[in-house]
Order: sequence, then C-alpha cells, then structure tokens
Amino acid sequence: MPAHVPPVAEEREGLLAFLAQQRAAVRNACYGLDETQARATPTASVLSVGGLVKHLAETERGWMRRVCGQPDDVPPDAASAFEDYRAGFRLGPAQTLGGSLADYADAAAETEAVIGGIADLGRAVPVPKGVPWFPDDVEAWSVRWVLLHLIEETARHAGHADIVRESLDGATGHELLAAAEGWPATPWVQPWRPAAVPG
Repeated sequence: MPAHVPPVAEEREGLLAFLAQQRAAVRNACYGLDETQARATPTASVLSVGGLVKHLAETERGWMRRVCGQPDDVPPDAASAFEDYRAGFRLGPAQTLGGSLADYADAAAETEAVIGGIADLGRAVPVPKGVPWFPDDVEAWSVRWVLLHLIEETARHAGHADIVRESLDGATGHELLAAAEGWPATPWVQPWRPAAVPG
C-alpha cells in the first residue's frame, strides 16, 4: 500500500481504507525480521513486533464479535483475564511471525466481510457490561464508532511496532515501506536493506 490512502468516495470505503493502511504499517514493521527479532523486546516495554501483530488480529476479531452480537470470551477470574491479556502480546512457542501475519490478514478479511454485510454504519453495538475498560454510562456504540476505534488502536500499535523495530536494527517506517513497495532509492529515502553479514 502506498504512503497515503487514495481518494475515497464514501464513508465506509474511507474507514476501511484507513484501517487497511494502518495494518500495512504494522506489516511493514515486520519486513525482513527473523523469528528471533520478531519476539525481541528491545525497549523498556514488553512489546515485540510479532506480539503486536498477534494482539491486533485478536483485537479485530473481538470487535467484530461485538458488532455481530456475539459474547466476549471472558476468563473465569481476574488473574486469568490479566494473564490472557499479557499472553495476547506474546508469540507462543508454536507460533511464527509468518503464521501471525497470515492470521492478521485473515482477521482483516473477516472484518471487511462483516462490515460489508452491514447496511447502516449507525447500527448499535452494545457496550459489554462489567468490563473495567468499557464505560458503564454508555449503552451502545455504533459500527462507525467501532471502525474509528479500530483505526485508532491499530495506529497506536503501528507506532509501537515502529519504535520496537527501530530499536532492533535502526530501520524506520519510510525505509521499510520503500523496501516493501520496491521504491527506487532517492535522496529523500533509501529502501531498507539487511545489514551485511561480516565474513
């Protein structure tokens, strides 16, 4: 995807296009990483690039379940809920970056299919009750609000992924985008290349 979303003709197309662009930024942060790098946590936080991809796929699916009126998967107690949340940011031993990226692409396709089947973006999406990070004084969001929230959430984590990636090998978002898109080198941006292996 290019550096900017193309012109859009209507709201649904625009919301989905901006969400897709932020997903692409997350994928670009993964460009050229090996499995060890995908799991690395080089900053003061516990975030890894691979873990962020996994979290975002789970996040999209959770919001689409809410949009479709399905119940949230709620662990039996607070300790389990917190551990499930933390585990959602880590690639498990059997998980790979490639598998997580494929799962994220599947989640994106599921989101587009769900949204494509909803005629009115103003349709109510009930707010789950008893969840500390959801408001008690709001009965429902709209599908439109959910899409805006997913853009916000994905953009926040795309920024996290950029910082983690730059901490790993110095690669910046524009360099990675240029490499992923096959841009020619210019005085303004040099496509990222893996470091030469000493030998």
